[in-house]
Amino acid sequence: MRAFCTLLLLVACHEAPPPAAPVAPPAAAPAPATRARVQEAAPVSEQLTADAPRTTEGAAFIAPSGWSIRVRGPVTILEAPEAGSRIALVDVHADAADAAVAVAWAAYNPPKYWALKRSAPQEDRDGWVDQKQYVYETSPGEHRTVVANAARHGTLWTVTLFDMDQAIAEKRAGQVALVLGRLLPRGYQRETFAGKTAHRLDAGRIAALTAFVDESREALGVPGVALGLVQDGKVVFADGFGSRELGKAGKPDADTLFMIASNTKPLTTLLLARLVDSKRLTWDTPVVRLMPSFKLGDEATTSSVLVKHLICACTGLPRQDLEWLMEFKAATPASAMKLLGTMQPTSKFGEMFQYSNLLAAAAGYVAAYAISPRKELGAGYDAAMAAEVFGPLGMTATTFDYARALRGDHAGAYGFDLEGAPAPALMAINYAAIPVRPAGAAWSNVRDLLRYVAMELARGKLPSGKRYVGEDALLARQAPQVAMSKDQSYGMGLMVDRTWGIPVVHHGGDLIGYHSDLIWLPDHSVGAVILTNSQAGTILINAFRRKLLEVLFDGQPRAESELASAGRDLRQAIASERERLTVPAEDGDSSKLAARYHSDALGDIAVVRERGTTSFDVGEWRSPVGSRKNPDGSVSFVMTAPGVIGLEAVVGSTGGKRTLVIRDAQHEYSFVEN
Repeated sequence: MRAFCTLLLLVACHEAPPPAAPVAPPAAAPAPATRARVQEAAPVSEQLTADAPRTTEGAAFIAPSGWSIRVRGPVTILEAPEAGSRIALVDVHADAADAAVAVAWAAYNPPKYWALKRSAPQEDRDGWVDQKQYVYETSPGEHRTVVANAARHGTLWTVTLFDMDQAIAEKRAGQVALVLGRLLPRGYQRETFAGKTAHRLDAGRIAALTAFVDESREALGVPGVALGLVQDGKVVFADGFGSRELGKAGKPDADTLFMIASNTKPLTTLLLARLVDSKRLTWDTPVVRLMPSFKLGDEATTSSVLVKHLICACTGLPRQDLEWLMEFKAATPASAMKLLGTMQPTSKFGEMFQYSNLLAAAAGYVAAYAISPRKELGAGYDAAMAAEVFGPLGMTATTFDYARALRGDHAGAYGFDLEGAPAPALMAINYAAIPVRPAGAAWSNVRDLLRYVAMELARGKLPSGKRYVGEDALLARQAPQVAMSKDQSYGMGLMVDRTWGIPVVHHGGDLIGYHSDLIWLPDHSVGAVILTNSQAGTILINAFRRKLLEVLFDGQPRAESELASAGRDLRQAIASERERLTVPAEDGDSSKLAARYHSDALGDIAVVRERGTTSFDVGEWRSPVGSRKNPDGSVSFVMTAPGVIGLEAVVGSTGGKRTLVIRDAQHEYSFVEN
């Protein structure tokens, strides 16, 4: 499943790296050598009714529909419809990044200045050089993310100040990406591969890709990676690197099973495509017509949900992953569907990219119900996938049976310990995916997934030439349902990225200790599968997607520097977080905890103290905790087991009872002592 920001320390959350030297709040009058360039134009304020290209003195960007834009001298402020969440772009003439950022903050003049948490250089890219990013210390109760980025083009710096409520930042992530993804130096043209023909993946080019993967794996501390490449319907590479399990002999290969997490979603939508192709339903069939018991939010919302809405990430239903991750011992597909009925979208259909694993799970269960309405939902889904997807495609190893996978050739799950060293991850949490398995519980290998990717590239035909699924039903899954940025869209369980001028179809998968990607270039008959068994796998996967394009089209060499920068950021961020934690948890704070807490939404937390260590036991899994004093004086207990490092509970009280508050981006859950 995608982007476990609350559970994975910094990898998927895109936080910046740690500090070199503090940047103090700027003086009221910056020195002349670091002055901001004051424009003559009068301040402009505008409410946007459509996405609009805009420029500052040094940069071009796209301002999102519904936001307001205000120009005040060198400062351009974009404010979300929910007041108080802003992105500011500031043009600055300065000698260095630190000075540029100090001037930018003075020009922006926020109501509060935050202490610097960490800062570090970033790689040169898209015409920007000397980039440096700064992350500021906020308290959990502020529920705010504050980041600055300085980038130079020529003699002018453009400083981006990100100052947003976390709920708004997640809800409007696609619009944020619209601004930041196309923030380029004024007049700069990004590299494009449009009109180019992909090279043959000959021995030399395959060697370049495999060397990149193996060297990156080692640099990032990823134990094992399996890689597959297909071109013109033929597998040109399928093997692995490193080790299936740390400290044990045996590398992964094309037959080694990994959890593929959200890469289950494209397979689920393939099942739906088969049903569309056979006229058993359409993408626009109301879901309640297929499953009368289906419920989402209120009656009006429920009646509006069409089949395509279940898997388009376009309904405005926000993540509520903690509700199925923290209490799942008694969960079933039926209870997951019931839980979905308690949730309500926070934006209109088609308006915002918001990713819901529970709604994606419903897509598989609705398909199963349409085929076998008398079967238990999980059994019906498993049978439908075997008959309609795995069997016809020859995916004989792919399974939802964890016991079967773990008995055979499989890769272990790894994260990082508090010092940044690879360590076995908390595998127990991954069992939470079983009740919502259409969204992310499949195990598969390179050999099986290459068969799937080859079918996608063949537009629905099998290697024999036999038609497996109609082209229209298959390709409808790639059609944009909602924008993820200017260059990226989400279809139905598939993303299409046109950043480099050509469509790259892909989807990623992320669970504790497993990260994967399926990639294909429909116009060039090339595809890839990459499976990893480490938290740092996300960095490798993102860089590999770029490296594949460089090798195919002789692109500018960027992948290595991007990977090195992201790896450095990760290591520094882990070290920065470690500095703020007391491990084991501070005795004085730990002794004040209640023995047990309860949340109606998330279940129970038992506080266990043994041999000088404090742990939180949620029943299904358990983690030691460290303690941290926050800038506002509050105390957080932060989980420290590899794979869940960073999940925190803030100490409080209500009605005379002790509480622990756990938050995701858009929700707050209070555990009360009992």
